[in-house]
Order: sequence, then C-alpha cells, then structure tokens
Amino acid sequence: MANVHANVITAELGTHLRKHVAACLRLLDEGATVPFIARYRKEATGGMDEVTVHNVEMRHQQLTELDKRKEFIVQTIKERGLLTPELEERIAETLDPVVIEDIYLPYKQKRNTRAQAARDIGLEPLAKIIMAQNSSDLDKQAKKFSKAAGSINQAIGGACDIIAEWVSESEKARNLVRSRYQRSAVINSKVIPGKEEEGKNYQNYFDFSEPLRLCNSHRYLAIRRGEEEGILKVSISIDDDEMIDRLSRMFLKSSASDDTAAAIKTAVKDGYRRLMRPSIENEVASATKEKSDAAAIQMFADNVRQLLMSAPLGRKRVLAIDPGFRTGCKLVVLDEQGNLLHHDVIYPTPPANDFVGSADALCFYVDRYRVDAIAIGNGTAGRETERFVRDVVLPRKVQIFMVNENGASVYSASDVAREEFPNEDVTVRGAVSIGRRLLDPLAELVKIDPKSIGVGQYQHAVNQTKLKESLDYVVESCVNNVGVNINTASKQLLSYVSGIGPALAANIVKYRAENGDFTARTELLNVPRMGEKAFQQCAGFLRIPGAANPLDNTAVHPERYELVEQIATDAKADVARLTRDRNLLHSIELDRYVTKEVGLPTLTDIILELEKPGRDPRETAEEIPYDDSIRKIDDLHIGQELSGKVNNITAFGVFVDLGMKENGLIHISQLSERFISSPSEVVSIGQRVKVRVMDVDVPRGRIALTMKGVAQ
Repeated sequence: MANVHANVITAELGTHLRKHVAACLRLLDEGATVPFIARYRKEATGGMDEVTVHNVEMRHQQLTELDKRKEFIVQTIKERGLLTPELEERIAETLDPVVIEDIYLPYKQKRNTRAQAARDIGLEPLAKIIMAQNSSDLDKQAKKFSKAAGSINQAIGGACDIIAEWVSESEKARNLVRSRYQRSAVINSKVIPGKEEEGKNYQNYFDFSEPLRLCNSHRYLAIRRGEEEGILKVSISIDDDEMIDRLSRMFLKSSASDDTAAAIKTAVKDGYRRLMRPSIENEVASATKEKSDAAAIQMFADNVRQLLMSAPLGRKRVLAIDPGFRTGCKLVVLDEQGNLLHHDVIYPTPPANDFVGSADALCFYVDRYRVDAIAIGNGTAGRETERFVRDVVLPRKVQIFMVNENGASVYSASDVAREEFPNEDVTVRGAVSIGRRLLDPLAELVKIDPKSIGVGQYQHAVNQTKLKESLDYVVESCVNNVGVNINTASKQLLSYVSGIGPALAANIVKYRAENGDFTARTELLNVPRMGEKAFQQCAGFLRIPGAANPLDNTAVHPERYELVEQIATDAKADVARLTRDRNLLHSIELDRYVTKEVGLPTLTDIILELEKPGRDPRETAEEIPYDDSIRKIDDLHIGQELSGKVNNITAFGVFVDLGMKENGLIHISQLSERFISSPSEVVSIGQRVKVRVMDVDVPRGRIALTMKGVAQ
C-alpha cells in the first residue's frame, strides 16, 4: 500500500514530488528513523526537513490504520452477501474515517434494538410500505401485521422504529445534522447542585454557554475536566425543532397521506432524538476533544522543546543548592561532567538563620573545588537562599543562577536516581538534578517524565497515548539535533539517539564501563547487539571529543568519511586542517563531488560541520537577575516595571517568574501591540522579559502583567 499512500500524501503535501515521498516511505518502512532521514538522506527525499518527514510518517500510519478498518468493513459486508462492486469501490476510494463509518453503519450487525425486535416479528415490509408513501389507508396496510404485533397501533409503532433506524443511518441525513452541529452547535455547562464549593476552580463554567466553534482548546478541556470530576453537567446542542422539521421535509413526499405523513414525522423525530442526535453529539464532542488535545499537546510539546533546548552552562564546576527552611539547604558539588564530588547541609534560612556558618561553608567549598557557578532551586526558600548567596563575599568570581526545580523530586525518588546514587538519599539526588540542569538541561531532563517538568497546560487531561508519541518525538528530535557525547551520556540520554533505544543504550553503557571510553565511532560495532543497521542510524549523532579522527566529533556520517578524506587530499591538506582553516574550507568547489548518491545538500552540511566541529546549536546560559526589592506579592504595585523569566507558555498567555512565590501572567492580548495567534510568536521558555504590573490580587495570589509599551 506504500505506493497508494505516496500518491495520497504527495497530493496532501503539495510541496514535494511523488518520488521523494515514495523514497521517504521506503526508508521509513526499512526502519530508518526520522532524524536520520532528515539529516542524511536529503537527496532521496528532496530535502525534506524533520517536521515534514515526521508528518509523512504520521500520515502513513493513519492511512495504514484506515486500510485495516476498510479491510474489516469490506470483509464483514461480503460475509453478509451485501457487497457490490460499486460499494467496494466507494469504500476503497474514501479517505475520511467518518464517511467510512457512515457507509458501514447500515450494514452493522444489530442486536437488542427496538428496530431489530420489530424486524424479528416481520414488520420490515410494513416499514417499506410506509416509506414508499403510496398507500392511502395506513390502517388497512397495518392490519395485515397486527396479529404478529398485537394490534394495528403496535404494528405501526414497530414499523416506525425501523424507519427511525433508517433515518438515523441515512448518510444524507447524518451529513445534514453533522454540518449543522459544526456550524451552529452551542456548548453549555452548568454546575451540579451542591458541588459549588468543591468545584470552585471551575466557577467560570458554572453557568456557561458559547458557540462550540468559538470555544478554544483550553476552555473546552477545562469544561470536560470539570465534567469528569463530577462538577459540571455539559451538553452540545443545536435547534432540535428546526432540525426535525428539515429532516421531515427530506423524507416526506408530497403524495403522502395524512396518516402516513404523521407516522413518518413521528419516526423522523424519534430517529433524530433517540438515535442520531446522541451519536452525532458524541462524534462532535470527540472531534472537538481531539482537536483540543492536538492544540494542547502541540503547545506542551513546543514548551518541552524549548526547555530541553535551554542554554547549557557547559563544562564547568557547579555548586548546587536545593533550598529549604526547617530542614536546611542541601548542598552538592559537581565536577564538569556532573559527577558528585561532595554534599553537605547549610542553614542560612529561618528558623536556624545560621548566616555565618553557612557563609563559611559556602566559601570553603567554592574555593576548595574551584566552583565556577552556583545553581539554586527556585522552589520553597529559593529566593531567600539566593539573597543569602549574593550577599556572601565569595573567594572567586562565581555566576549565580536560579534553576527551575520542577520534577527534581520526581527524579530523586525514581529508579534512575536510585541506580545512579544507590547510597545517597532523595535530598542529595534532588540537589544533583538541580545542578545538572544548569550544566546541561537536555541531558538531565530526559530522565524525567516530561509531564512533570512544569510546563504546558492540561497535559493530564489529553489523550495520553498521543501525548507520549508527541513528547517522544520532541525529545528524540532535541537529542539528535544537539548530538550526544558517547563517553559521558547516561543510559536515558543514549536511548533517545536515532536507532538505539533502551536495550542497546544499556549495552553501550555497560561496554563503556568494562572497556573504558570509546576512542572511535567504529568501536561501537563491538557493542553487543549493535548491528550494521543500528550503527548506520546512530553513528552520525554520537560525538567523541578528542578522537584521533576529528570527524568522530562532528555530525559527518561515517559513510561520508572517505569522501571528506578525498576532499582533503584534493586540497593538499588533512582532515584536521580542514577543520581549522576556514579559508581553505570555503575555497573547495563542491560541484566536483556531486554524485547520484551525494548532492549539494549533503556536501553543504559536511562543510558546515567541518567549519565548526562539535558545535552545540544551543546558546550559552546567562544569569537573569531579579529586582531585590520584590520579595513577596505585597511588595508589588500597579505600574511597576520588573524583569522576569518566562517559565511557562499556555494558549491564553505566559507565566513569568518574578523571583517570588507567585508567578505573574501576561495575557495573550498584553504580549504585543500587534495581533498574535500564539504566545510563542513573541516569547520562549527561559527568555528574560521586562514587564509592567497591571493588577495585583493579593488574596488570590494573582498578578496581571503586560509587555505593551515596555522597552525590552
């Protein structure tokens, strides 16, 4: 079916030739990963980027599932002896799952329905007579069936049950109702009596009504969550009377007698209210939920991507502090690779307020371990600890960072943390996680369930399977975009590298522990279960700093080493010189090396890699200072201008860390003077922004901010 899928996807994309889509599908079916195809098979795919390759993969999967459903439907109808060539052709040509189900609906095996009960006693012929609308005396026709039904009225009623089912299964009727729901449906929610106090978080929806097409993702998900928690009663409705009237006109003929018309109207009303409306309402609710899920998942995935791609501090020694009051502040010292060197507890915060002892300890560790930066968790007592640290005169110049500690407690109690630090308690592990997030956010955050890292919106209310698929793709994309040092990467980080996975990642770590650091990419082939295919998929994304072959620390794939060596030979240089001599590198005539397999896209990528071997696409971490006069929400006043850091982006606005317990909210309408459809058009996670206070609600802990008119 890949050829058929290639035709469909090519038409839907409208940006690539069929041969490129077909090549992409072929590579996917052969087991190639999205990062590998996007990075190393540009000639085959016509230069598809990672997003396009991923979309092709997703659509291929959808079409495959649709094919399976079609096969089942065709086989079921065939077994019942009702399949015609025209019907089979129509099913084969249909790409809309909703239409497929409408086609199949009349052929579904029915059990225990009123219509089936009427059929069982032989009333279907009467239903056909009524629908033909040719008889002038309905009672006379019904009398023939009265013995089996019990009476004339019961015979007509049973026939109407069958007609009601026909009405509900009519494609034309369903499309009419579906279209009206899509255009005019209204979503209503009301609080369930007695649930007002329990559901106060949903008070905006206690008596809510809005056209469904205007109800955005976060509102719809909030309403449905309130319904699931038993707080709200929710419905999606249209004008039933108007729809029943339209459907009646659709099924009635002008020749129908009064009693026949009355029977059909009764059947249409029953078919709509009892059968069709609940079905279409559920379908529309499901489609709206799916659309809302997709928007929320995309927002969450974008946030996770930004967080994972946050600027790393790099190879520096870090002292990390997990703040606390009564239990003190857990302190750990990490080396340049994030290895734990020492841990301790200091008590600079209430109730102990041991400023002198804590300052002495801080100075001692900074000096003894030659610490370059201090990472402070932004949770409880975070700001108090930061003020203390900044007031201490340290023995050497040290950068001070506030680090988002969301999920650190999840990591500290995880199997991953216990495996890494079997002899340390959760407080030490949590502090280590905070310090490592500063060193390399990507390498540390991959150890934590993305749903626990403190960004996004309603991630627990959306389809969890689709959320996991989306997040796995984002994490894999980020890891392979940055590249991984094979000699320092954790098992969790390696498992996201193209073509590796958890089992092979564990084998790599075990091999490294038993044999020492890898000195060349080809040494990977010695790892158990590392076959040629897996090596092909992963090698280009793994880095070996200081390797004898400088290409082993670049994104140049080993399959192109021979080509690079030929280029170096032609330039009368070695590969190492190519990585140092930019002028020589840019004097190379790439057209000379174009072949059927290697085109200018690949050659250009090779030159870029040689120009900056081992480069990290992420920026460098910078300190973001807070206004020291702002310590609690009571210190704020309207009109005040402050600096803060974006720590979450939602569909309706942006949350900003101002250096205190409460975050401020910039509503989407206050982000820019121009119209924007998404906050991500203006800001990103971790970005420093300047804001003005618009409103402060101290009892509810809410701070309204604006960026309008504030110089950034």
